[in-house]
Amino acid sequence: MSVDQEAAVEVTAPAPVHALEVRGLVKHYPGVKALDGVDLVVRQNEVLGLAGENGAGKSTLLKALVGLVRPDAGEIWVRGEKVRLKSVVDAANHGIGMVFQEQSLVPNLTAAENIVLGSEGRGVRRGIYRWDTMRKLAQEQLDKIGSDINPLARTETLSFADRQMVEIAKVLRIEQRSQHPPVIILDEPTSVLESKEIETLFTQVRRLREFASVVFVSHRLDEVLDVCDRVSVLRGGQSVGEVPTAGAVPATLHQMMIGSAGSDDHYHGNVAEPSDQPREMLSIRKLSAKTFRDVDLEVRAGEIVGIVGVHGSGREDVCRALFGAEPTSGGEVYLDGKKLDLSGTRAACAAGIGYVPAERKIEGMVGPMSVADNMTLAKQESRCVGPLVSPPKQAGVVDRWIERLSIRTPHRGTAIQRLSGGNQQKVVLARWLVADDIRLLLLDHPTRGLDIGARSEVYRLMRELANSGVATVLLADSLEEAIGMSDRIVVMSDGRVTSEVPCVAGAKPTPLDLVKEMV
Repeated sequence: MSVDQEAAVEVTAPAPVHALEVRGLVKHYPGVKALDGVDLVVRQNEVLGLAGENGAGKSTLLKALVGLVRPDAGEIWVRGEKVRLKSVVDAANHGIGMVFQEQSLVPNLTAAENIVLGSEGRGVRRGIYRWDTMRKLAQEQLDKIGSDINPLARTETLSFADRQMVEIAKVLRIEQRSQHPPVIILDEPTSVLESKEIETLFTQVRRLREFASVVFVSHRLDEVLDVCDRVSVLRGGQSVGEVPTAGAVPATLHQMMIGSAGSDDHYHGNVAEPSDQPREMLSIRKLSAKTFRDVDLEVRAGEIVGIVGVHGSGREDVCRALFGAEPTSGGEVYLDGKKLDLSGTRAACAAGIGYVPAERKIEGMVGPMSVADNMTLAKQESRCVGPLVSPPKQAGVVDRWIERLSIRTPHRGTAIQRLSGGNQQKVVLARWLVADDIRLLLLDHPTRGLDIGARSEVYRLMRELANSGVATVLLADSLEEAIGMSDRIVVMSDGRVTSEVPCVAGAKPTPLDLVKEMV
């Protein structure tokens, strides 16, 4: 063969067929361009990370890939074929499945029903469930991720973390649905998982790489670099580049995300000294409920106390009980020297207690209501003059916090459900910041779903509130966050307080120190 013939062969050699490709995707919403010509390539048998600030366009892009959003322009190609994805079922038939950040399970169905929903196959005969077969089909998927969840348990009885594992098991059923290697999208899959569960998930992701392609989305950049082969970055609805993870560091991705250098450790360098105020703001004595017992805890004014523990330790339920959202069976709670009424959330709000729940879509916001109404929902006086709502007063308060928290919204009147998850979380947090009578703030994973810059802002606000005398109980998103932000850390295990660890500046514990106390 001549040199010219060899060159001709090279020129005509077929290009590799990608598992998924996005070309020039555009999507407009009223007042905002969510996607502005996004390009994305997912190769066969790789894990692609997708990074970007809140509002960068990640959620809109993912929804377009699973048929929930119709792009205004651009193309989507699956295994070399141009497709129009009209629904989630249509995407699944093309081998694309997604684990949503905001869970999509039906709460009154069993875990097994949710896992096989829409792909029951031999689990249904003549319209009637074959429960033993359904259980076995679900168990096959749960076994893949090492979960011991009972397939016949009602989903609403499971913890948030267990429901997340059910979501992952559900999307793996796509292997049986498509005749092609699947594309699995994981949107913030680790946001509520403990360290052991995260490692189990990463093991599963690496297994998926052997026969599938994975798109992995997380604000925890260290996780992205750990489990992904490449990372594609979005900023302002546009693709700004990609980097291989080998040798990359979080600061590299952060610089691409916001256009300047940064770190994933914002809270460590800016932590103030613990407050010197001696006044005890919160005093819990022998508090007991269904999932915890004999809990004693004190929090001083201006102090941030972190509570850590493995799944099932009872720490979340303690916070809910303090806000009147969980019934108690014994014990007493005093706030600023006065016995606290634990009968309901109304009494808690009246006493000056704020609560940011872990499940913002279920408990933290009213989706169809506007950003302004959600932000002022708990404190009506922040928007009223006398008994009537004052639009100018509400607008002034809301606009101030939209600017201060860099909430990306077309307008204060935009429905909160139209915002990205991270911006929704900032509105939920701002609900308590607009009030000037908060004495105790209960934060259950307040930075979940927030990017680096937004987390840094939340940390700063927490310290400002502490310096103003607000007592804070923090259930952190990670042990590192708990260590970085807390003045003291209380460890819970099996519903009891087992130890207390000081977090003195310059002598803070390590995550390993806490793990030893937790297990």
